[in-house]
Amino acid sequence: MSDAKEHRPVVGDGLPSPIGPYSPGVTFDRLVFVSGQGANVPETGELAGPDVESQTEQVFQNIAAILEAAGSSLDHVLRCGVFLADMRDFPKMNEVYERMMAGNKAARTTVQVASLPAHGLLVEIDAIAYRP
Repeated sequence: MSDAKEHRPVVGDGLPSPIGPYSPGVTFDRLVFVSGQGANVPETGELAGPDVESQTEQVFQNIAAILEAAGSSLDHVLRCGVFLADMRDFPKMNEVYERMMAGNKAARTTVQVASLPAHGLLVEIDAIAYRP
């Protein structure tokens, strides 16, 4: 019998579909690694809206669904990486981020990127959380 830790993909109904050969999330022991999430609505595949506020909210809904499927929640996020198409959207994204994180002051990095992997996508966020 091996004591080696195993990583497992996060699976469940209603999770956002990756646009490449990767999982929306992976668990390892009590950690949950959430892949960068865009603002696509899982039921339709369409972008949530044309503005950074609606997109950031959808991104967090996607992250929350993945975390829930893994046995965690936004309350247990340790770190986020935020990728913005335009740093001028930072204040608006930050307002939604603060509301969705509901007081959880996770470590965070925010950067502007040259482009994101979907036409019209303004924000992408990844996360690392733990399972309580």
